[in-house]
Amino acid sequence: MIYNKKIMVNFSREIFMIKIILMLLIVSLPLYAQQEMTVEDAIKLGLKNNYDIQIARNDAEIALNDKGKGIAGFLPVIDTSNTLRYNSTNQITGSPLSFSESVTRVVGAQISLNWTLFDGFKMFVDRSRYNELAKLGEYEASNTIENTVVAVMQAFFDLVQQEQLIDVARDTLEVSQTRLEREEVRSDLGGASTTDLLNARVNFNNDRTVLLNQELSVEISRKELNILLAQDTAQPIIVKKEITIPPLDFSLDELLSFAREHNSELLVARQNKIVAKKEVKIARSSFYPRVLLSGNYGYNDRELFGGGFGGSFGGISLTSQSKKSHTIDAGIGLVLSFNLFNGNLDKIELQNARIELRNQELALKNIENELGGLIREKHVTLQKRLQTVEIEKQNVVAARQNLTLQQDRYRIGAADSLDFRDAQVNLARAQNTLIVASFQSRITLLEIQQLIGKLEIE
Repeated sequence: MIYNKKIMVNFSREIFMIKIILMLLIVSLPLYAQQEMTVEDAIKLGLKNNYDIQIARNDAEIALNDKGKGIAGFLPVIDTSNTLRYNSTNQITGSPLSFSESVTRVVGAQISLNWTLFDGFKMFVDRSRYNELAKLGEYEASNTIENTVVAVMQAFFDLVQQEQLIDVARDTLEVSQTRLEREEVRSDLGGASTTDLLNARVNFNNDRTVLLNQELSVEISRKELNILLAQDTAQPIIVKKEITIPPLDFSLDELLSFAREHNSELLVARQNKIVAKKEVKIARSSFYPRVLLSGNYGYNDRELFGGGFGGSFGGISLTSQSKKSHTIDAGIGLVLSFNLFNGNLDKIELQNARIELRNQELALKNIENELGGLIREKHVTLQKRLQTVEIEKQNVVAARQNLTLQQDRYRIGAADSLDFRDAQVNLARAQNTLIVASFQSRITLLEIQQLIGKLEIE
């Protein structure tokens, strides 16, 4: 019996442990299911879900559909109409001859054609303008997509930065907590001064505040990324806490050349100038005559039922019978029209179109000038920030070694609390500066890639 009881007890313990393990596995499943998001994942999700990108693609599709309007100007306009009408007439007089009730049925059909043969070359310019507008729609959509992808990448790297900073804050707090616990033990044993204990507690609370603020920064950054990805703002996102900075293998002259050829804003500005030129030609077409070909073909079937004369005259009975009639109308002709005066509206439209063309030329020059300045600025900025990253890497190594040294000295009483705190703050500051410098370098590189049109967008 004792042996059986022991077996039962051991068996119950095993079942209890199995239940605990299963519960832990169930609780941890969501953590394993949540995979780390890479920047490539964020870009793909943004391209799929972002509302601005969807709108931009729809606008580009509308501009592409509008190309059909330019072709429509070369084709005739054909209209048709059909008629079915009944008329009832009943006329009674006091004479022997009277008109009885009659019904008239009319059935008709007509087709008309209007074809513009010449409108001052407007139809040709219109077709070309709609083609250029379709290209403009593509460039504007590409520009919107690029801007959104850059915003997604910036938000992603900002979240990585904030996650790295929170790790620094946690490490700093952990060191401060260890120091506070040591001071509390020493105080209980009577081996520590009140000042050291109070300083340790103040530093610990300050580091707790830093951690709380950093946790808030992480939540805000995650919310911003979720908005750009068109996800629920409470959607959890786990990112790999690493920011890599690819090399920029182009000289300044090469960057300027790439920007002149591929920059999306520059392409949009050039296309706007082309469209403005087309608008000038369209406005000029109003000063030419118009030639219109018109034609029509119509058919009417008219039938009279009953009615007519009723009664008699001189002993002779008069009655009426149904009558039918058919009518066919057909015609074709040329119409020449020329506006002599309309209050100078055509002249004003042409003047405004020329001014708009001049505005687009100025806007293009302004973008070209700004683009060259931005390329040079970002190129220098990237070099300086990369140098800062290398310097801060050295600072982190030195600051970590110094903190380790001060911790050892502090344990044996060879260093006071101020020396320990200075070493701790210096390490946290160096780590934070390195993280921020890496983030800024990556964003600067991203901005350069956008300016030269070298963003990798699938």
